[in-house]
Amino acid sequence: MSDMIQRLRERRGNVWEQAKGLADKAAEENRAFSAEEQGTWDALNEELDKLDARIKSAIDTAQRSKDADAAFDRLSGGQGGSSGAGGQGGGQRQGGGQAGQAPQDQGELRAWMRGESGGRFFDVKPAGPIDFRSLTKGSATAGGNTVPTSFYDRLIAHLIQTSAILQSGATVLNTDSGETIQVPKTTAHSSGAIVTEGGTIGTSEPTFGQISLGAYKYGALIQVSRELLDDTGVDLEGYLAMQAGRALGNAFGAHAITGTGTGQPRGVVTDATTGVTGGTGVTGAFTSDNVIDLFFSVIAPYRRSTAAVWMMADSSIAALRKLKDSTGQYLWQPGLQAGAPDMILGKPVLMDPNVAAVALSAKALIFGDMSQYFVRLAGGGIRFERSDEFAFNSDMVTFRALMRADGALVDLTGAVKTFVGGAS
Repeated sequence: MSDMIQRLRERRGNVWEQAKGLADKAAEENRAFSAEEQGTWDALNEELDKLDARIKSAIDTAQRSKDADAAFDRLSGGQGGSSGAGGQGGGQRQGGGQAGQAPQDQGELRAWMRGESGGRFFDVKPAGPIDFRSLTKGSATAGGNTVPTSFYDRLIAHLIQTSAILQSGATVLNTDSGETIQVPKTTAHSSGAIVTEGGTIGTSEPTFGQISLGAYKYGALIQVSRELLDDTGVDLEGYLAMQAGRALGNAFGAHAITGTGTGQPRGVVTDATTGVTGGTGVTGAFTSDNVIDLFFSVIAPYRRSTAAVWMMADSSIAALRKLKDSTGQYLWQPGLQAGAPDMILGKPVLMDPNVAAVALSAKALIFGDMSQYFVRLAGGGIRFERSDEFAFNSDMVTFRALMRADGALVDLTGAVKTFVGGAS
């Protein structure tokens, strides 16, 4: 047992040195962990936790073994050397003999208690059948009530799909207040033409427009009993803050994709123009040619932009990954480095659950320069606040999350295009 504990401790020392090396390297270079380093760091810390548990279990097992041996010694008469022949101190057993005869008796007693020997320690034959009763932890009254219950002090939060609009390269405007702001834009440029000698030069002025961005309020209210908040064994308040922020982000994210602009933000799909319409008789599905045509329906300056991305639902990604070009090569190009996005025709692919799935007349694919979609966040982003007085009469603690936001596609000349499934 001691050898195993030593090996576990040596393994823990090695793991600790690896984790320390990662942290030291990042500190020396004055930077945060890369995605790959963060994954390694998390794995090493998880292994340290497991090793600590195994070492503690091994130490506890060794101590229990020592305690059992000591109990055997006392039970089999280890103290009997000073006992008289009259059986004082428990030295006399039923079958005769003194407790001072410890070495042989101890071995036999241990074997008997393990169930490995016969009835040597029963000199009196029972008058009737013996009633055996088993103690098990599976039954509360038969021993289960003596087994302590452990509690894992981390809350396991289930995962959900989240909006990708703020990861897409959208232009984010942060303002302290929420009054309506106007974003000026061009809607047409001047055009030139050949002029004959002595001819009149035609006029061609650019045209301008503007788009208004307000601040729609998104909110969520959560009430928790004082008893739960005080007695919980996990970081409940931290979890509530995280999931409330995610809830507001998802509510805005849905509008940022398909919002109508009436009482809510205008979605990118609402304002984008159609790049490709799918064929009929395929229930809205797209082909590899449709995907390539959608890519080239966006003019080159926007297509080459670093903010040009694909956005689609998870089911559309599954369908697109199966498509091949005319040479038999898959359009899908997996990311080659940890944390790098997958690509289609050299542009990143983002999954957003708010984009429509493939269906008749559905806008299932989005491609374009997402920097032309403006997101306005007013008042410093998400506020997460606590009140101990709001529900004073029921002794509930109230948390609220608030966010003011708006969004709209500023460039309507074709910076972002969609694929629309066939109508039949």
